[in-house]
Amino acid sequence: MKTRLAMFDLDGTLFDTRRVNWLSYREALAPFGVDLDYGYFCRECNGKHYKAFVPGLLAAAGNAAETLAEKAEAVHERKKALYGSFLSESVENTQLFNLIHLMKESYCIALVTTASRKNCREILAFHGREGDFDLILTAEDVERKKPDPQGFLMAMEHFNIGGADSLVFEDSAEGLAAAEASGATVFAARGFA
Repeated sequence: MKTRLAMFDLDGTLFDTRRVNWLSYREALAPFGVDLDYGYFCRECNGKHYKAFVPGLLAAAGNAAETLAEKAEAVHERKKALYGSFLSESVENTQLFNLIHLMKESYCIALVTTASRKNCREILAFHGREGDFDLILTAEDVERKKPDPQGFLMAMEHFNIGGADSLVFEDSAEGLAAAEASGATVFAARGFA
């Protein structure tokens, strides 16, 4: 029985999905008068949950405050639908997947992401990586998103492995804060600058 756990984030850690997410959000936001710039998206939105930035983009484009939550949900649903169309823009972190394969004999391997289940499954399938994980936790599996450590703690509980025997590979400020709060040893993934 394995007594150690390695947890990996998806976007920005295992895959560079900046262009995939930007193109998806750009098209989803366009009907609401938002022209989403790539540089702005990378600086201000990437790695954050959509509720943290979509309402602000909608408001800045003149959308009425009373409809922001409803429109943000519509944007997010449309973004999820568009995501698969842009997967050829994603870049796999091959070195980190090589590390996963080396660790599998002695570590339980979990994917912990704030991405939707649909988009997570799509990118894993696109790259042929569905079978690399013993557990996959997505946005739908947690109540509190990163920087809250809930996802990492759920993975630890699932395998009955504590923070002292766990590792987390993350890239974003929110993800790193969540990882550190979980009590695991944390590695910052900086491969996609």
